[in-house]
Order: sequence, then structure tokens, then C-alpha cells
Amino acid sequence: MKTKLSTLILAGLIGLGASQTSAARDNIVIVGSSTVYPFSTVVAERFGKTSKFKTPKVEATGSGGGLKLFCSGLGVEHPDITNSSRKIKDSEIEQCKGNGVKEIIEVKIGYDGIALAQSNTAELAELSLRDIYLALAKEVPDPKGSETLVKNPYKTWKEVNADLPDSAIEVLGPPPTSGTRDAFVELAMEGGCKTFDWIKAMKKKDKNEYKRVCHTVREDGAYVEAGENDNLIVQKLDANPRAMGIFGFSFLDQNTDRVQGAVINGVAPEFESIADGEYPISRPLYFYVKKAHVGSIPGIREYLAEFTSEKASGEDGYLSDKGLIPMPDEERQAVADNVRNLNPM
Repeated sequence: MKTKLSTLILAGLIGLGASQTSAARDNIVIVGSSTVYPFSTVVAERFGKTSKFKTPKVEATGSGGGLKLFCSGLGVEHPDITNSSRKIKDSEIEQCKGNGVKEIIEVKIGYDGIALAQSNTAELAELSLRDIYLALAKEVPDPKGSETLVKNPYKTWKEVNADLPDSAIEVLGPPPTSGTRDAFVELAMEGGCKTFDWIKAMKKKDKNEYKRVCHTVREDGAYVEAGENDNLIVQKLDANPRAMGIFGFSFLDQNTDRVQGAVINGVAPEFESIADGEYPISRPLYFYVKKAHVGSIPGIREYLAEFTSEKASGEDGYLSDKGLIPMPDEERQAVADNVRNLNPM
């Protein structure tokens, strides 16, 4: 990844000086979330074809990896924009500031659901958030009923819930650097974890312990880290119809000929159920921009205008054809106004 990125922006390791930087690099460099990557790529390609600017270079590094690159400093050797399938963390903002990246523009682009997908040849699963937590957490409540935690003993879905199939728990998902992983553990696993009242009460007494219990994924082979490549997960689901995979709705929507999304808490991962908030595992998507690079790297302001335009991210915009769930008009307009004015966080 480092080598790939360096070939894009190794034009000169200089501080950000307007005329020098423009001479050193005349294209926008974007890194980050594999979930936001398809949307960013579509906008970049259209932008390159319809404007006087070069097509931005977009690379999928994962949300965490992208923010690390983004926050490493100002100048042409650092990316201008990073895509993220989660909100930037306070610790990342501090890292940015420590490296001179003091003004960051946050751009919310819409919403996405996280699917627990299966091969189309498998019987469609119907799971609860509690089922997901019990299947994937490193520690779970003692099956004997005491209010204590034990190492996860469950090997099959039927052991988790008698109504589920008697098949081995095997879930292919993203690594810790992924925003999809962050959102999944927060929305799905914690959502199931807090259905146990005594664990939910733990949050007030010891927030760190509560988070550890609810967010720590098991490491005994039931959860398989499959990297940032969603296509690889689909291939593995084809090869093993009993397995499940975790990725964004947009990717599920683009591969309905091969995979289907499990029903969660009685709701299927569909455009309408995510848009109205009914589907329980949904999250906003973002990208972040260095204000200091606007005006120095050609085309950033114009790229932002394209991405936040109604024709791109509006209700009938071309990004909705790719699976992005648009924001309500009022919210989208507020984001567009904020971006137009280059208001930092």
C-alpha cells in the first residue's frame, strides 16, 4: 500500500507552498474506506471527464488506514482526502493536529447498511442482534444462567439459538482497521450485548469493561478476517454457502446475483429499510478534506461541489444507483452549504 501510494505522490517531499505544490502534483489523492471507495471512484471518474481537472486517484486502504495516512501531515506526499465509513475519532483529530493538519472539513455523504450476507444458494438466515453477539463475541454470558462471562463456547448457530441451523459459525469480515468493522461491533454486537440487562448496567459502572465485553470479537476461527477486499468475501461465500460475510449494503446491492442479506431483528437490508432507520445495522458515511490543500492542489473545491451536488448525492442522484442511501433533502443541503463555505470541524 505504501509503495502504491508513494508512486502517486512522490513528486516532491516539500511543505505545502501553493505554486510549488501545484507544480509537484496536479491531481487529487484520496485514500480510505473500502465501503466509500465505489462512490468516490464514480464521482472521481465523472469529475475527470466533465471538468478541466485530472481524474482524482482513489485507493482503498480501510477507514483507519486512510485516516492514519491523512493525519500524517500536510504537503504533496500526503493524501488530500480520506474516505471513512465511520466518524473520525477524537484521537485521530489529535493526531492530525500534532502533524499540522489543524483544519479538517467533514463531508457526510449519505447512509449505508451493513449486511450479514450469504450465498444465494443458502437458506436465508433470520438472526437477532443477540444471536450475532453470542455467535461472535470473545466472551459471552454463562449459558448456565449465572451473571458471569465465559470464553465463547458456541460452535454452531443452533447452539446459539435452537431455531437456527445446525451449521458451524463461520463469519468472514473486515479487519480492525476497517470502519465497517468498527460500525458492526458498535451497532450489531453491542446491540445484542446490551439485551442482557446486567451487562447493560455495566456501562454506568465501568464503561471500558462494558466496551471490552461488547466489542471484542472472538479469535478462535469462528470469525475470519478477510481483509478489505469485499470481492474476496463474495468468492469465499460462493465456495462455502454455509459461511456468512460482512460488508456494506452498497456492495450487497451490486452483487444480488450471487449473495443475499440475512434478515436482522425481522428486517431485511433493503434501500427503504435503511433510509428510514428500520434496519438495525446502518450507519452514516463520510469523507474528510484538508482545508490547507484547497487552492493548492487543483480541483478540490470543484470535486467537493460535484460530490455534494443533487445530481450525485440527491434522492435521484447517480450515487443512489450504486447503493448509497441519500440523506433527506434538508440535511443534504446543509452539508452542501457547509462544504461550499469550507467550514472546518
